[in-house]
Amino acid sequence: MKRILLFVLTNFAVMAVLLITTRLLGVDRYLTANGLNMPALAVFSLVIGFGGAIISLLMSKTMAKMSTGAKVINQPSTADEAWIVQTVQRFAEKAGIGMPEVAIYNGAPNAFATGAFKNSALVAVSTGLLQSMTRDEVEAVIGHEVAHVANGDMVTMTLIQGVMNTFVVFLSRVIGYAVDAFLSRGGERRGPGIGYMLTTIVLDVVLGFLAAIIVAWFSRQREFRADAGSAQLMGNRQPMINALARLGGLQAGELPKNMQAMGIAGSLGKLFSTHPPMEERIAALQNL
Repeated sequence: MKRILLFVLTNFAVMAVLLITTRLLGVDRYLTANGLNMPALAVFSLVIGFGGAIISLLMSKTMAKMSTGAKVINQPSTADEAWIVQTVQRFAEKAGIGMPEVAIYNGAPNAFATGAFKNSALVAVSTGLLQSMTRDEVEAVIGHEVAHVANGDMVTMTLIQGVMNTFVVFLSRVIGYAVDAFLSRGGERRGPGIGYMLTTIVLDVVLGFLAAIIVAWFSRQREFRADAGSAQLMGNRQPMINALARLGGLQAGELPKNMQAMGIAGSLGKLFSTHPPMEERIAALQNL
């Protein structure tokens, strides 16, 4: 319920900030005089910005299973599967969340958690992770993913992504409309022209890159918190340190883009990376 309230308040806050800022700068008067309906644009930006992020969140478990081929363990058929389910259950109870679905998928070492709600999430580990780590290390990784769920990271990242999307859509169109009005001044206007279209396309790309950097920064902070959460759930930070050290020497499995932020390991350049370097994560755990 708190997360839903946060989502609603965030929507109103974003709309208010956008409209107040344009009013204070006098932009709204200029653009309204040239035919742009600012409140309508703010609503459109919110719908586009948050709509995609929320739909992605609601479909996250289904898409995760489809994209990774994860097999949900309904009835453990091996001792390893039983141990994984018991470990997830123990951590979920300790973290105060509902029992997540537990799955295994074929692939290089990695793991992820996803789902729209704390009490009906999905925690999955790869066969490569199980084969390359000790039980204590696998347990630490599972604790990391359960901590993501308990911290509400999936919803938090969706809110952040939605806010960034909204600003990108709103600003690119406001600036595009202003550029188009300037280029066509003195002439007869029959709706947005080529200046609006080109400016909007360019700014969608440029501002989108800047938004991705901000979202990735937030994601890296959540990783530090999930590492600490794993150490707390286990009552010992060393297994998580060992797991990170081992992952640092392995070729981590690549996750689909919409799930990278919730995995145990990530890639890409540092500015766009959803995960901090392993040495920074280990140092943070050592300094707890």
